[in-house]
Order: sequence, then C-alpha cells, then structure tokens
Amino acid sequence: MRKMRRFKQELPFEETREILRRGRECVVALAGDDDYPYAVPINYVYDGEHIYIHSASAGHKIDALRRNPKVSLCVIDKDDVVPEEFTTYFRSVIVFGKAWFVEDEAKKIEALRKLSEKYSFGIDPTAEINRFLKVVTIVEIKIDSLTGKEAIELTRQR
Repeated sequence: MRKMRRFKQELPFEETREILRRGRECVVALAGDDDYPYAVPINYVYDGEHIYIHSASAGHKIDALRRNPKVSLCVIDKDDVVPEEFTTYFRSVIVFGKAWFVEDEAKKIEALRKLSEKYSFGIDPTAEINRFLKVVTIVEIKIDSLTGKEAIELTRQR
C-alpha cells in the first residue's frame, strides 16, 4: 500500500484501531456500475481483526462486491471546522481490504451479535437474528492496510 505523504500526521497504530473500534458509521467505497466509484455510508463493527457489515441480499453494493471484492472505508472521528484559520481539525481512519460473503450460519450469527452489541447494547438480539437470518447478507472485510491521520494542529498538541 501507498505510504502516507504527510507521515508526521499519521496516528499511532493502537489509536487508529481504537478509532475504528468506536466509530459509529463509515463510508465504504466500491467499484460501482460502469466504472464509477460507488461510496455508501454504512454501519459496521470492527472486532480487532475484521470488519463486518450487514446488507440486503441484492442491490448496487452487493453487485459491486461480487464483481470486485476490493474496498476502502473511511471513518471520521473528528471534524471541527475552524473558520478563522480556514481549516478543519480532523482525525480519520482509512482502511483498504477485501470483502467476502459469510456463508456459514454460525459465523453470520456471531457477526450479527457483534453488530447488535455495538448498536443495540443491552438488548437481546436473538429474536431479530432468527427473523432475518435467512435474508440478511453478512460481509466480512479482511484488512490489508489501516492508517489514521489527524490535522497538523492536533499533532502539534501532542
């Protein structure tokens, strides 16, 4: 993968992983129809090794992943506009990886439980998982590259 040009702004690896872990949503970029990039906001869960998303079983995202499993995700952790400085104090994470469809029912249930723990903490998801298990698609993203970056102003404050 490409090295970060502004390497002084690169976040430590553990901090990058923590941002990915706590992020609520991301934008996933795919190779869409007619060679157009397709970027779509999604919920996800990161288990320290893989990223899991859920989806309907048909649509632009699924078609794109079937054609090309390579993806990029962006999680924005901080985005403070500073008008008087004509800049933004940002912190974000970029992931490059390859996606594959989870077919094993036990792995699907495990991923759905992880998603439920993140987005519906404290609520037993069993009935909901059983209701949708046959129609939901679970995508696992294996991470090839993971980098975090922040505004130089934030780096200077460290």
